[in-house]
Amino acid sequence: MQMQTITLRAAPSARRLAPPPPASSSDLSAGRCSLLRSPNSRCRRARSVRASASLDQEVKERADSPSPSAGKTSQATRRDVRNIAIVAHVDHGKTTLVDSMLKQSKVFRENQVVQERIMDSNDLERERGITILSKNTSITYKGTKINIIDTPGHSDFGGEVERVLNMVEGILLVVDSVEGPMPQTRFVLKKALEFGHAVVVVVNKVDRPIARPEFVVNSTFELFIELNATDEQCDFQTVFAIGLKGKAGLSADNLADDLGPLFEAILRCIPEPHIEKDGALQMLVTSTEYDEHKGRIAIGRLHAGELKRGIEVKVCTPDDACRIGKIGELFVYENFGRVPVESVSAGDICAVCGINDIMIGETIADKVDGVALPTIKIEEPTVRMSFSINTSPFVGKEGKFVTSRNLRDRLYRELERNLAMKVEDGETADTFLVSGRGTLHLTILIENMRREGYEFMIGPPKVINKTVDGKLLEPYEIAAIEVPEEYMGSAVELLGKRRGQMLDMEASGPEGVSLLKYKVPTRGLIGLRNAILTASRGRAVLNTIFDSYGPWAGDMSSRDQGSLVAFEGGSTTSYACINAQERGILFVKPGQDVYKGQIVGIHQRPGDLALNVCKKKAATNVRSNKETTVVLDEPLSYSLDDCIEYIQEDELVEVTPLSIRMSKNPKISKKGKN
Repeated sequence: MQMQTITLRAAPSARRLAPPPPASSSDLSAGRCSLLRSPNSRCRRARSVRASASLDQEVKERADSPSPSAGKTSQATRRDVRNIAIVAHVDHGKTTLVDSMLKQSKVFRENQVVQERIMDSNDLERERGITILSKNTSITYKGTKINIIDTPGHSDFGGEVERVLNMVEGILLVVDSVEGPMPQTRFVLKKALEFGHAVVVVVNKVDRPIARPEFVVNSTFELFIELNATDEQCDFQTVFAIGLKGKAGLSADNLADDLGPLFEAILRCIPEPHIEKDGALQMLVTSTEYDEHKGRIAIGRLHAGELKRGIEVKVCTPDDACRIGKIGELFVYENFGRVPVESVSAGDICAVCGINDIMIGETIADKVDGVALPTIKIEEPTVRMSFSINTSPFVGKEGKFVTSRNLRDRLYRELERNLAMKVEDGETADTFLVSGRGTLHLTILIENMRREGYEFMIGPPKVINKTVDGKLLEPYEIAAIEVPEEYMGSAVELLGKRRGQMLDMEASGPEGVSLLKYKVPTRGLIGLRNAILTASRGRAVLNTIFDSYGPWAGDMSSRDQGSLVAFEGGSTTSYACINAQERGILFVKPGQDVYKGQIVGIHQRPGDLALNVCKKKAATNVRSNKETTVVLDEPLSYSLDDCIEYIQEDELVEVTPLSIRMSKNPKISKKGKN
């Protein structure tokens, strides 16, 4: 299949005073987006003219030259469909913008109660306020069906973004009007440009008091240049929006009362799907879901041919491993749900039931003439953690699935839809090594398993190193830290201890806030979030994105304090906690059951300290006139993410459906004694 190139003739400036003229039929046939230029685009005018001329020449050559499949298939485009993905950095407003697009497309009844962030249907997504899984929906605007894919914004879920880019022809790049391009913005834009997709930049939240839309547009243009975008890609269309209020416009100072300018930009600038209407059936599976009644559901875009319900197809991969399957049910996405259909034409996104063993990356092809499409390539994981069965004295009290077989089945089942994750057998039969894009990527898996009733123990996160030409290489990440100026010294000191290299330092949007950019080894980022929040009294914001592999940075210490460890099991007492809190900060409160080897607090000095938090006050005949009143400090409550960042090499996190505890690893302790 060939992909037409698009020339986007919008300058990167916030000063658009009028909407663009309607595109002519010749422009539409060439797949170009004709837009007005701003006065600030003189420096790029000559280059854009050259780019337009080269595009015209290329279109003419393509028209004159015979198609490779001439005589066999008819190359065409579907004018009634657009496929787009909405991508952005975390918290820049993707899901909120999709909410407004759905509401203004009359997807819901006028009297229907609709909750915020409709697309974030997962409980974990709502609790954390982030998108974890990519989701499909569609709207209809002026007779054109627009398939929309909402994607995660956090770098740890970059695998989801990489998969869905195979299904679309263009993206909406949402950028915050204050923060501008952030680390994840760079990642998703890089991937989209590699695919050759058209990009419409949406500057969101322009109603913020400290919004700086013109700076954000210029910064985004500079990012395009850094990523070696073509001249056509650099001439992107810019739309200014307030996603929460459902307003958009071509000028930040002149917004329409609805998202009409955004919809028009999508129809004008996102190319029509290029298909082989009469070619052999081809559909690449880019995502899978599971339904209790329908079984496994394969989701993907139909590249060629026509898919019908009930027909037999060939399921194959590029290495010629093929098998026969039958299409049980067929669905397309309409508004906010799946609608059953009898057939789907090329260019649309659909869901297929009936092939229970289908995997992501496989191709559903014609039974006779089908050819596999190239499989999906995902970047390698950078962090590894060990999962093992629960060996604490409290095993089996809270969970349903506690055996190594249960753990193994669940972990390998996760691989069916999570392509960015890897699972390997560990040194023992009850230990498994799970690799992912980052600690958050693995933490989400752990939290989901915990809610499903699993009990297990996890070790500290470790980075995955490489050896190239005899040299040890480790992963590095770009860290962007927004911190008030009065705490900047503490942040710089913390990053210096963790072998960070400063790349840039500049004033951020709000007054008195600086943006620090560092290149830091991935192992130096483990535990950094809590440390930098403590140093800045909770006012710093840390964002990271994988950069590359580099030389080993040397040894580093990530924790200066030891742990308080219980050397006796039982129920904690107030009497014991009063004495223990003088040694550090406790995790437990009176009346809580603990076991020998459990970590009950943070020692105020380096090194671990064993103590008894179950000691009871001795009963004697000596009575004082008045008992001394001592107030216990509130125990420190650590979340799952905090515990994973806290533990060291000889420590474990015990995860059960109701509790999260930390303990010393008895296997390592025994080795140390021997």
